Amino acid sequence: MKKVKITILKTILQEDLAKEYGVEGLSTCPLMSEGEVYYADYAKPDGFCDEAWKAIYQYVFALAHGAQEIWYYHDWIKTPGVAIVSCNDGLRPVIMKLEATDIEAKEMSNIT
Repeated sequence: MKKVKITILKTILQEDLAKEYGVEGLSTCPLMSEGEVYYADYAKPDGFCDEAWKAIYQYVFALAHGAQEIWYYHDWIKTPGVAIVSCNDGLRPVIMKLEATDIEAKEMSNIT
């Protein structure tokens, strides 16, 4: 199993939706910032948003286990080993780039 690089590409505020449904003063995600980089395999990286992890872990798992083919029948991402994903926050989504790496992950039995 390999590590997957997670890069925060964008933090977005859907202003029209936030105005209609959000609390006063809502802004972009306070937990993640553009340009941050994390590395993951089977486990959520330290400091990574729990809800974002729930939204992307299946892609991380697939890439960590060698999925290199283009996702979803060749109509989504043109670069093998890459996925562009987002968290589930409809008012202030975070857009992330996942990339397969050659960095070996620790075996689960070695983790304490």
